[in-house]
Amino acid sequence: MTDQELKKLVADLVRAQAATEKQIAESHKEIAAVNKQLSKQLGELGNKFGSFTEGMAWPSMQKLLLEKFQMDTVAPRVIKRLNGRTMELDVLAYANGAANAAYIVEVKSHLRAEGVRQMQRTMQEFLDFFPEHRGKRVYGIIAAVDAPESVKQQALKAGLYLARIHDGNFKLDVPAGFCAKDFGRVNGSAS
Repeated sequence: MTDQELKKLVADLVRAQAATEKQIAESHKEIAAVNKQLSKQLGELGNKFGSFTEGMAWPSMQKLLLEKFQMDTVAPRVIKRLNGRTMELDVLAYANGAANAAYIVEVKSHLRAEGVRQMQRTMQEFLDFFPEHRGKRVYGIIAAVDAPESVKQQALKAGLYLARIHDGNFKLDVPAGFCAKDFGRVNGSAS
């Protein structure tokens, strides 16, 4: 092979490499666009499934809160803004008078440990967002379609009620003698 042929071969290889790199870069852009679209679609699907689960839980939780816990007001999807922060509650129920309590419900299709921690944060911050409920007993309920036993135990240990679906309805799933944590007293605001 002559020097000229070798130079031509190297130049051809450099051009082929550049073309390959250009194709790879274009492929990466296409993959990134597909990933972005797929992530968006998965997020929308997750939101729809979450909304479906909330809709499925609403009638049972409304009945439970009105009848078992004697709440006067039960409201779905409550959103409150405070100092640039937002708290979203799947269900907020409360009663004044003799009951003098508030219940916060978080609905989960698949309860995980992070969901329990999230609910604990919500319970700790609730009276900051809703000071009109200071002086009330404040309880948390997690309504979950699916909850592994270890996570169920974590929720109960945290003093949160757990409601699970049974025969198409959500029902409390707590052991006999369960004593829910009063987050109003824990936050020092109940008398």
